Amino acid sequence: MKQTLKIIKIGGKLIENEAFLNSFLEDFVQMKGPKILVHGGGNKATEVAGKLGFETKMIDGRRITDKNSMEVITMVYGGLLNKSIVAKLQSKKQNAIGLCGADGNVLISKLREVKDIDYGFVGDIDHVNTEFIDSLLMQQIVPVFSAISCTEDGILLNTNGDSVASEIAIAMSKFYETQLYFCLEKKGVLTDISDETSLISELNSENYNNLVASKVITDGMLPKLHNCFEAIKRGVSKVILGDASLLKEDSIHTKILK
Repeated sequence: MKQTLKIIKIGGKLIENEAFLNSFLEDFVQMKGPKILVHGGGNKATEVAGKLGFETKMIDGRRITDKNSMEVITMVYGGLLNKSIVAKLQSKKQNAIGLCGADGNVLISKLREVKDIDYGFVGDIDHVNTEFIDSLLMQQIVPVFSAISCTEDGILLNTNGDSVASEIAIAMSKFYETQLYFCLEKKGVLTDISDETSLISELNSENYNNLVASKVITDGMLPKLHNCFEAIKRGVSKVILGDASLLKEDSIHTKILK
């Protein structure tokens, strides 16, 4: 019987709230067994870019990553935010290591093909070094991943944090029963974004397609849920979306079904 591995993705807006982050990490540390943390940080990258005099370009909510943006993302994701989280975990007696795709050749990606839009230095993950990750877990070290991958030629690329979490969960399902958790500001997927009581507790692909067609699910939730269904389809045993209480056993959020 495979051991359970939990992969938790937390967004940039949440980790910028000091009180929230400390509370979340307390719960994260209390989780038993092997675990992995993946984080974003887009808002902080935009803030730092502005201070440096660089314009941040977005199309349909997606960042256009030019050379200047990639340098800022590397500093913010791989440096400031990643190491701050690792330091907080160490202060809570949780041994952790901060990683980007280049570390241990752990996340190898390809530059996204230009179709209608050129997103610049953006990567889609092609390979996960599962042996390297497993070696850390075997030492009871928690990997903390920033949303940066690397090409075989050594070029760092901005990579969707949800995709990072999903691809790691899929790849690690060879060794473990993997469970994937997306920590949001909301309780889960809602039929009414302003009403927490409109929570959808279970969502399968048929219901999802109907909600997309009726415009109930739109914008940034679309790629997130695409990653969720890909993960379930490709070997991840459980996918949950919800607020910080999703780390607690008795919480109710949105569970993804095939």
